[in-house]
Amino acid sequence: MTYRVERDSLGEINVPEHAYYGAQTARAVANFPISGLKPHPALVWATVLIKKCAAKANMATGRLDAGIGEAIVRAADDLLSGELPDQFVVDPFQAGAGTSHNMNANEVIANRAAEHLGGARGSYRLVHPNDHVNMAQSTNDVFPTAMRLACRKQIERLIPALEGLSVSLREKGRDFDGILKSGRTHLQDAVPIRLGQEFNAWAKAIDGNVSGIKTVIPDLEELGIGGTAVGTGMNAEDAYIDHVVAGLAAETGYNLVRGKDLVERMQNMDPFVSLSSSLKGLSVNLVRIANDLRLLASGPRTGLAEITLPPVQPGSSIMPGKINPSMAEMTDMVAFQVIGADTTVTMAAQAGQLELNVMMPVIAFNLLFALEILGNAVQKLTSACIEGISANSGQCRQYLEASLGLATVLAPHIGYMAAADIAKEAVASGQSIAEVALARGVLSEARLAELLDPLPLTSPGVPGADKGPKNQG
Repeated sequence: MTYRVERDSLGEINVPEHAYYGAQTARAVANFPISGLKPHPALVWATVLIKKCAAKANMATGRLDAGIGEAIVRAADDLLSGELPDQFVVDPFQAGAGTSHNMNANEVIANRAAEHLGGARGSYRLVHPNDHVNMAQSTNDVFPTAMRLACRKQIERLIPALEGLSVSLREKGRDFDGILKSGRTHLQDAVPIRLGQEFNAWAKAIDGNVSGIKTVIPDLEELGIGGTAVGTGMNAEDAYIDHVVAGLAAETGYNLVRGKDLVERMQNMDPFVSLSSSLKGLSVNLVRIANDLRLLASGPRTGLAEITLPPVQPGSSIMPGKINPSMAEMTDMVAFQVIGADTTVTMAAQAGQLELNVMMPVIAFNLLFALEILGNAVQKLTSACIEGISANSGQCRQYLEASLGLATVLAPHIGYMAAADIAKEAVASGQSIAEVALARGVLSEARLAELLDPLPLTSPGVPGADKGPKNQG
């Protein structure tokens, strides 16, 4: 590899000749070979977009030369269109606040802009990363603004995936609404329920998670850009702030507004804590749903086998014909990761001190990673699992007829203790609740058939109450 020599405030350093980044990025690459990961594409997009809108704002105030500003805008547009993605190289685990990430963007844009003006990479005579690209900015207001925009962008992708999951669950709820089965509490027999009711309840839970995520959006859309170093706005004109916020709103289509208190916008990580908490809540529900699917599909000969999940791959390297609930298992693992990421976000958010939270890079990494993998997982769970589920109605009916939970319907008519005795005898004898009750003569055969009709038992009401308590038919 060949190098060029660049200089920053610490002195000279070798930079790869081909690189669009410069000295400060090269130092970060050398200092932080931590994870081998690169910044999330949404964070790069957001940072570059801020640089573009900042250049336009600085030209509008007359502070930035139009020729230089237009070159910066053109360079930013190059990057936003997908050019030079390999030039963003700083590890997410880096120095505090994201200075290295910000300078990575400044240097790449400066060198690309210089090329548009006929200059060479690494000279910074025509376009300087600090003086021009970073004009009226600090890492301290750029990075949290980029975090807000990047999270907002990823939410746009996650929400449709979740809504698609909800729709698919409701469709299965509709398809399975006539399938009666035994409910289970404590993993023991309980009163009847319809299979469709279980699926509809899962959809309702996901709808609640979507609503929770959406409540965070307005806080993400209140920006702290223009606060510069400590939120006071030093070196940024008031008009610049209005211009850059308006520019970002026009570029994204989001309802972006200027922060009411720029100092607070810099210190406070509440929007990210709230978003992370919403993702954790979603993950808890996804684990619960995925595990219920695994349980209901267990078997097929020695488990519940009330539903069948679509096969997506062989389940064993040693057991022929084995099929595992792979999509549900993947969903669990993703959800566990997101729940762990929430702990990191929480710890990092409380670690802020005075005018700045220097732990923003790890907050950004964990949130964007969580949003990314949740979106991917939910899409695959929906398309490769939920949409292909079939119900085993015969198995459901068999369990229902054998369920001890049916004793519950007798309690209002013969009393709790008498119904409990019937359940105990059914366990000991292997008979059904109906068989034991009929043999004991507690109710007539017709009355038992009426009370034990399972469909009415899946809706509110007391079966047979209109004929009075303890009526023996």
